[in-house]
Amino acid sequence: MCGIIGYIGKKHNVTDVLITGLKALEYRGYDSVGIALWNEDMFKLIKSAGKISHLEDKIRKEGNMTSQMGIGHTRWATHGEPNDTNSHPHRVGNVTLVHNGIIENYQELKEELIKKGYHFASDTDTEVIASLLDDIKKNKENYLEILQELTTRLRGSYALGIVFDQDKNHLYALRKDSPLILGIGDKENFIASDIPAIIPYTKQYILLEAGEIARLSEDGIDLFDTSLKPISKKIQQVNWTMEQAEKGGYSHFMLKEIMEEERVLKDTILPFVKDKETLLSKMPDLKKYDQVHIVACGSAMHAGLVGKYLIETYANIPVTVEVASEYRYKKNFYTDHTLVILVSQSGETADTIAALRLAKESKVDTLAIVNVYGSTIARESDQVLYIYAGPEIAVATTKAYTLQVAMLSLVALTMAINHKQMKEEEITMLLEAFQNLPEILGGLLEKQESYFEIAKMLDGSEDVFFLGRGVDYALAMEGSLKLKEISYIHSEAYQAGELKHGTISLIEKNTPVIALVTDEKLAEKTISNIKEVKARGAKVILVTLESLDRDYDFCDQKIVLPVVPPFVQPILVMPPLQLLSFEVARRRGCDIDKPRNLAKSVTVE
Repeated sequence: MCGIIGYIGKKHNVTDVLITGLKALEYRGYDSVGIALWNEDMFKLIKSAGKISHLEDKIRKEGNMTSQMGIGHTRWATHGEPNDTNSHPHRVGNVTLVHNGIIENYQELKEELIKKGYHFASDTDTEVIASLLDDIKKNKENYLEILQELTTRLRGSYALGIVFDQDKNHLYALRKDSPLILGIGDKENFIASDIPAIIPYTKQYILLEAGEIARLSEDGIDLFDTSLKPISKKIQQVNWTMEQAEKGGYSHFMLKEIMEEERVLKDTILPFVKDKETLLSKMPDLKKYDQVHIVACGSAMHAGLVGKYLIETYANIPVTVEVASEYRYKKNFYTDHTLVILVSQSGETADTIAALRLAKESKVDTLAIVNVYGSTIARESDQVLYIYAGPEIAVATTKAYTLQVAMLSLVALTMAINHKQMKEEEITMLLEAFQNLPEILGGLLEKQESYFEIAKMLDGSEDVFFLGRGVDYALAMEGSLKLKEISYIHSEAYQAGELKHGTISLIEKNTPVIALVTDEKLAEKTISNIKEVKARGAKVILVTLESLDRDYDFCDQKIVLPVVPPFVQPILVMPPLQLLSFEVARRRGCDIDKPRNLAKSVTVE
């Protein structure tokens, strides 16, 4: 949500750096955009609702502006509609800034500032921050002290890039709960919400922690703690290339990322599955836990539901899966043997961070499954397991979801071994299955044209239903989400056995139903439900196994999956459905990589 880029230096054209950075942050989701450039004796704002291309048109009309410092922002509307006025940056007096996050006490601050004579042009909480800074500045001259006082006045989440007209040699940054990194170059430095924005210029960066203040010049970066004491921090190195963050010849990032799943699955799981000893040495010690909470949002939560099924079935340990945005507002039951697993691609998901901190306050052990090294959830959890998806640019997650399921599968296997729920021969068989899985997945991805052909069945549809029982229901939920978020088709997932308790009233002639039957024990029951919708005129796409494949009269199309042990079968189900959803959205002309109203990393609650 929202993207920040800032630059100070003379090596590159500032406008080019800002626009390049903003384009690299488009995946985070936005509906307006703007930049501020030092121009003669003040910062000039250029802002626009809509796409970055609209902003570029305005910049061209301004002509050449020479500058050595600037800040830019992509806004995802929270306070006020997306328009030019509400777009960032915001300027009050001699203060100009960009902001990611939500200020919870902005209304009371606004009322206080209005009494002091401030007027507000926008509906944003960000303009309130700029006004507050301007007000603090009236009584203080030291910019660090000004920013320090600001942090004592704001309540909520924020990442801020700030410039002052009177200090044209420094760019300031600070954060609380919203992500911000500092890029380190040669005679140039950067601030950004995420690594892709700085990759064209540097691979070195610093993670700014909550409460810290950064002062950037072209010569270096000074860091200060909450007491304004100078601090030093470890410089991180980006371990992937710009090419990995580009489309690489594919039409869309989403398609590229789906087709990378064989490779990233191999990178993530093979180091663990050489043998039992390797698995147990690389995984956290999970022996003490007899209760698990999995907390996540969206697709990560759906991955958690698969994890629940596997841990309960094979390790015989009770698991609850909680939506992170609800977790800290409900009664949670902990024991000394509870493990809270936080799942997040970015590691910066605001609701999941809040759930993590609740668990920490309750002195409960935490384990993170994340993709981004050094992210907030990774740093604050007791233990962390990284998936190696690399950059995932498309807003709708694909490869990261698949790897989350894979990593939770390894957690389930480890817990089953720790709790002596598996025989040695079964463990050996499953490790071999994991070793073979990437190649099997690669074979499924090679059949993309067949999935694209099946996608034609959904042409003209505005309602689709997914059905499944057991783990198939968890997978159906993710399949439904993938379809709705990129194609804008209304889609719902239901437990197949629940269908006749109301939902079947929505089935009429030619209603598409995507039915998952990958659990041989539940196949007969689910097939009975599929026949019920077929009898009412539904068009059925069946997702099933080679061992269950028959010449059925109740389905119109089939996606047939190779048979692997049930423990790892869920990992193979989603990639074909991801490709199916991709093609449906492509045929509808949707903006697949950047669906409307969605953000890649939800960094506000």
